[in-house]
Amino acid sequence: MAVDYAVIVVYLVGMLAMGWWGMRRARSKSEFLVAGRRLGPWMYSGTMAAIVLGGASTIGGVGLGYQYGLSGAWMVFTIGLGLLALSVFFSARIARLKVYTVSEMLDLRYGGRAGVISGVVMWAYTLMLAVTSTIAYATIFDVLFDVDRTVAIILGGTIVVAYSTLGGMWSITITDMVQFVVKTIGILLLLLPIAVVKAGGFSEMKAKLPTEYFDPLGIGGETIFTYVLIYTFGMLIGQDIWQRVFTARSDRTARWGGTVAGTYCLVYAVAGAVIGTAAKVLYPKLPSADAAFATIVKDELPVGVRGLVLAAALAAVMSTSSGALIACATVANNDIWSRLRGVVAKDGGERDEVKGNRAFILIMGVAVIVIAIALNNVVEALTVAYNLLVGGLLVPILGGLLWRRGTAAGALAAVAVGGASVIGLMAGYGILANEPVYYGLIASFAVYVIVSLATKPGSYTHL
Repeated sequence: MAVDYAVIVVYLVGMLAMGWWGMRRARSKSEFLVAGRRLGPWMYSGTMAAIVLGGASTIGGVGLGYQYGLSGAWMVFTIGLGLLALSVFFSARIARLKVYTVSEMLDLRYGGRAGVISGVVMWAYTLMLAVTSTIAYATIFDVLFDVDRTVAIILGGTIVVAYSTLGGMWSITITDMVQFVVKTIGILLLLLPIAVVKAGGFSEMKAKLPTEYFDPLGIGGETIFTYVLIYTFGMLIGQDIWQRVFTARSDRTARWGGTVAGTYCLVYAVAGAVIGTAAKVLYPKLPSADAAFATIVKDELPVGVRGLVLAAALAAVMSTSSGALIACATVANNDIWSRLRGVVAKDGGERDEVKGNRAFILIMGVAVIVIAIALNNVVEALTVAYNLLVGGLLVPILGGLLWRRGTAAGALAAVAVGGASVIGLMAGYGILANEPVYYGLIASFAVYVIVSLATKPGSYTHL
């Protein structure tokens, strides 16, 4: 394993070096939070693909392929569909706003009364996203170094917090580009063909597995619908995704660069499912589907290649974790703390704003590591976050972009009723049930329309 260890160590040291480089570039709030809004198509596409394809998409995607076959691609596939929809229909308008957060967009659209409430919901979502990504370090470092879960979380989390705090979005952008290249080589160009060959090719896979493993809808229509509702729509409104849109150099970059990244996600989805299906042939009785990725990497790949593929998995986790962390810190500082203090943040080159945002990344990073160590049920935490995001914020955000008649009162009511409905229904149906997000979204939509029609529109910015 010495060669594999060397590959991983070089990769981790490189991440820290990129953080140091980014610190020299991030001299203003715009540079620190949105990379100066200067990313061209190539870098924008790579970083956008990197942030949406995290540990859940890589390790979890292979696990779904192990459990359901080719239809296990649907989770990551719906993420790609959401990114495509965002890029084609909304990204140009979002990029033109020149804001830093989703809540600032709601302020522009509705007049500044929905910011704190929406900020709290978005903060909870990004915090849980960062936590669940951080927990995934335990799986990877356990395979690499056989270390304790807590040590693995602290090690991986500290590296991400370090380079994110040093250089902000510039550091994260450069590291994401490296991570995108590593993932492409490690997962698509190495692990995918090797796994298929080791399993005997597609003909052997079909001979050894039940036919439902090759049914595109085998995972179930209700599950696919839920994935669309949560992940496709979640891509349209998440702060972590919007903050990347804000980095685009132009409307065209946001639209076409995002379209390329979304298409890449669709390919990545199918690759993960195929790798998982191959793992099912090779290891039909694994104790857990999520162990499929680590098992096939550890047992089937040659020395050196194994290290690169594990580095690819680590890259997937780090890109999502760092993107969620800076989004969480940006919302905490700009949408919650600044508003509570009555301070309106301004774009500019003030160093104190860079220091303030850097401090919030450090504080949120420490909080994420502590919560990740204490938290056991990752799936439930992430489900709560996505349910709140979609149930509480989807309607007012898309309503603000698509319906001129929507009012501030309608938006506030939609956030409050949708969020409360989701929480109440999760208590009744169970956290992992599908009904809370269904009914919460319906309630949010109904209240938004009714209250908006019953109240007088105020002055607003047409987006």
